[in-house]
Amino acid sequence: MNRLHGVLTLATAALLLGGCATPPGEDPHYVATLPPPMSAPPVGSTGSIYHAGTAMALFEDLKARRVGDILTIVLKERTNAEKKADTAIDKSSDSSVGISGTFNDTTIPTTKAGAKTDHQFDAQADSKQSNKLEGSITVTVARVLPNGNLVVQGEKWITINHGDEFIRIRGIVRPTDIAPDNTVPSYKVADARIFYSGRGSMARAQRPGWLTEFFLSPAMPF
Repeated sequence: MNRLHGVLTLATAALLLGGCATPPGEDPHYVATLPPPMSAPPVGSTGSIYHAGTAMALFEDLKARRVGDILTIVLKERTNAEKKADTAIDKSSDSSVGISGTFNDTTIPTTKAGAKTDHQFDAQADSKQSNKLEGSITVTVARVLPNGNLVVQGEKWITINHGDEFIRIRGIVRPTDIAPDNTVPSYKVADARIFYSGRGSMARAQRPGWLTEFFLSPAMPF
């Protein structure tokens, strides 16, 4: 009865925690970073053709390089993992002991004792996992590191019927990896943090119920 009471208590706690859980929403860590405010250009001298602070970079490309610049990351994530193990162990032993002789002119019959052991172990394991994520997301440059690398971050939300799908990404991009069209593949983003999830009725339908999560959790005593 005490064990049953404990299980019911844990189940009730899991239900309360599940009811208090909130779906993922806006994360301030992935908010678009705006460029620093531009100061007013200095007043040029009267009669001058060119004015300081109003120069145009006619020979620069459109690659992101400053805080607040935008960059498109092309998601090309694909992982395939496979692990297989096959173990077989076979061990056997056989031993015998015999005793014979005479005692006071009496022949002692031969006595034998033997032991035989046989151990066998055979195990097989097979595990496969495959993941694929494709698409694109445009992010902003949040910080420029001293070596010139760019810390980028951003998120994208898509509302489909009765649910929301969103993807978040953050990482470090090397300027030389940025293509002329201002894109970079996701597998060239260092320390990448990619988070893809959703909320709404569709997302809730794909999640197990609170009782199933309880029985699959480490808190399950059985």
